[in-house]
Amino acid sequence: MASGAARGAAAVYALARYEDTARRLVLHYKERGRRDLAGPLGGALAAALPHLPEARPATDGVWWLVPAPSRRVASRVRGGPHLRRLARACAATLADAGQAAAVAPALRLTAGARDAVGLSRDQRAANLAEHLRLDPRGLPPPGTPVILLDDVITTGATAAACTRVLTTAGFPVAVVLALTAA
Repeated sequence: MASGAARGAAAVYALARYEDTARRLVLHYKERGRRDLAGPLGGALAAALPHLPEARPATDGVWWLVPAPSRRVASRVRGGPHLRRLARACAATLADAGQAAAVAPALRLTAGARDAVGLSRDQRAANLAEHLRLDPRGLPPPGTPVILLDDVITTGATAAACTRVLTTAGFPVAVVLALTAA
């Protein structure tokens, strides 16, 4: 498990490098319709979460999981928000282990957000600054610390932008946990 910081943001962890088997699993899940992988991948996130030094349930005893948002068109192609599905699988695994968990889809991308593939870190940051918003329908209780979940950390721009939006709104990000990092 790797750790780093996204420009002063929360600690960032990834279960594996974005290569070989890990890369293939993420691509099959994300781009090739293998929704059956949500359970095992979410389970892997759930298994790692309690071992991260900065991660702990909120004062209400609940692990509040916030999935990084996807563009609407990407979600439609993938059969729905793939990270929300992954967060639900993570929450279910935590619950099976006797740990309360809830998914808070607190972030969304507005229309016009560009696909991040091929964008530089600065271009990704500008794209997110313009299009990343809180979704009031998915917020946890006010002031609740959250865990941000993502699939691939490429430049850290998404983790940093999501952390900034959540923290500014009063939802401190305890840790960012991703399946893989480039």
